[in-house]
Amino acid sequence: MNPADHHPVHPADWPDDRPDGQSVAVPAPDRPVAAPPSGTAARFAPTGTGLYAVFTAVMATVLILSNIGASKGVTFGPIVTDGGFFLFPLAYIIGDVVSEVYGFRASRRAIITTFALSVFAAGCYWVIIALPGAEWYDGQDALVRTLAPVPLIVLASLLGFLVGQLANSWLMVRLKRRAGERQLFGRIAASTLAGEFLDTLVFCSIAAGVIGITDVPTFVNYVVVGFVFKSVVEIVLSPVTMWVIGRVKRAEPAYA
Repeated sequence: MNPADHHPVHPADWPDDRPDGQSVAVPAPDRPVAAPPSGTAARFAPTGTGLYAVFTAVMATVLILSNIGASKGVTFGPIVTDGGFFLFPLAYIIGDVVSEVYGFRASRRAIITTFALSVFAAGCYWVIIALPGAEWYDGQDALVRTLAPVPLIVLASLLGFLVGQLANSWLMVRLKRRAGERQLFGRIAASTLAGEFLDTLVFCSIAAGVIGITDVPTFVNYVVVGFVFKSVVEIVLSPVTMWVIGRVKRAEPAYA
C-alpha cells in the first residue's frame, strides 16, 4: 500500500521540477487539503530534451530582435508604440509554454539565458560601432542611429522582461499547482495580465526617453497601448499557445 494514499497533500508542497524530471507529491499531514483528482495532478517534464533548448533559443532570438525594433518609434494615427511591438508578445507565449510544460525553475533558467545573450548582443553592437570604418564605408551614421539606442533598450527590456516574465511564470505555475492540468486558459490569461502590466510599465518608463517620448499624456498612451496590445494579442493567441502546449506535452515522455 502506498503511504501517500493515507495522507492528504497540499498543492504548495508539489515541487515544480525534480532532478529526475518528475513532480513528486510530498505528504503534509498538518494541512488537510485534498489532492486534485487522479489524472489531473500537476506534472512537469525534464529539461534534458531538445525541445526545451529550442524554446530557449527562440525566446532569445525574439528578444534580441525586439530590442532592435524597439529603438524606432511607430505611430498608427493616435496610437503610439515601437518597432518591436509585434515581436514581444511571442516571447511571452514561449514563456507560457516553458512554464506550463517544464516548471518555474526551467522558465527562470531560460529567462536568464535569454538576457545573457541579449546583453552579449548589445556588447557586440558597441564594439561594431566603435570599430574604425573603412574610407569607402558611408553607413556609420545609420548604424549608430539604429544600434546606439539599443543599450538603453536592453536595460529597459532586462528589467521589464525579467520582472514581467518571472511574475508570469510564477503565477502560472502557482495556479497549476492548485488546479493541476485543468483550467489552462484561465492560467494563461491571469498570468498574462499580471506579467504584461509589470513588464510594460517598467519597460516604457525607461524606453520612452530613448524613442523621443517626453510628455505625460504620450507616455500614458505608450504604456496603456503597449499593455492592452500585448495582453490582447497573447489572449487571442491563447488557443495557439494551448495547442503548442498540448503538442509539446505529447512529445515529452514525462506526460505519457
